[in-house]
Amino acid sequence: MTVRRSRSSHRNGVTMADVARAAGVAPITVSRALSTPDKVQAEVRARIQDACDRLGYVPNHAASALASARSRTIVVLIPSLTNVVFVDIVVGIKEILDAHAYHMHIGLTGYSAEAEEALLRTYLQHSPDGLILTGIDHLPATWKLLESLKIPTVHTIETLSGDSGMSVGFSQFDSGYAAGRHLVDRGYRHIGIIGAQLDPRSLRRCEGCRQALRDAGMYEPELEIMTPTRSSLSLGADLLEAMLRDHPECDGLFFCNDDLAQGAVFQCGRMGIDVPARMGLVGFHDLSGAAWTTPPLSTIATPRYEIGRSAGTLLLNELEGRENPQRHLDLGFRLVQRETT
Repeated sequence: MTVRRSRSSHRNGVTMADVARAAGVAPITVSRALSTPDKVQAEVRARIQDACDRLGYVPNHAASALASARSRTIVVLIPSLTNVVFVDIVVGIKEILDAHAYHMHIGLTGYSAEAEEALLRTYLQHSPDGLILTGIDHLPATWKLLESLKIPTVHTIETLSGDSGMSVGFSQFDSGYAAGRHLVDRGYRHIGIIGAQLDPRSLRRCEGCRQALRDAGMYEPELEIMTPTRSSLSLGADLLEAMLRDHPECDGLFFCNDDLAQGAVFQCGRMGIDVPARMGLVGFHDLSGAAWTTPPLSTIATPRYEIGRSAGTLLLNELEGRENPQRHLDLGFRLVQRETT
């Protein structure tokens, strides 16, 4: 009895030429459909994909990389996959890369600059075509490594200037400043700042809020709680209670992340605190739950998905030899006033 084996290009010798004959196209068309699908008509791509499926053809990307000096892989380093901020960015990047047949390798740094450097050195051994990194706070050794590379690099979440690769993001400082200014303009007079995680971006947005309070002559250093503990709803509730226990005069709070602020909204409800009359609350990022707290949370909306798509586009333009009119894109932010202020 003959045992039928599952077919693959590596095991049964199915070639690109076989696929081309089955699809009724030239081998170069098959190659183009697999490597740059946007350059092949949809109907032709569908025939080629059908032929690949019927024959069990699996492209040999390793061989393609040797032939073209391209790996068609992009390394994306982010702090965490449990933080929806970075997930939104990755979704935007993936949509762009998928449309151009590039593959994404994701590395998690855990908010550690040392881990970022180690991951970068590891991934570079696999010859990626490009890099997308989070933030601009890299170790000196990482910056030196990036400067020595011949592959394009995009920094996300914040913007750079000059010749330091490419970047797309927004001003953490200015967005924090806008949140602080909003609390002042809404009439709150004893405004505090609550920060957690304390990565460089969170610290910069807290400093922006701090500066807004200084400019208004209202900064009170004692009305701050800063903790390296991971941001969460429960932590936000606990820190609100701690602030009011030690400083009952506090009547407004800026939180460096929405999950902290949402926890504070819930805790105010439990404690019978009138929001926004007794306490004004502002979060950061406009995560999906912000509009559904009771009352709905005022916050700073950040363009995370758009950052991902723009980062992918900048990188691919560089890889494909297309001009980038701007190498550093500031996509801005938006103050969303809801019912907590």
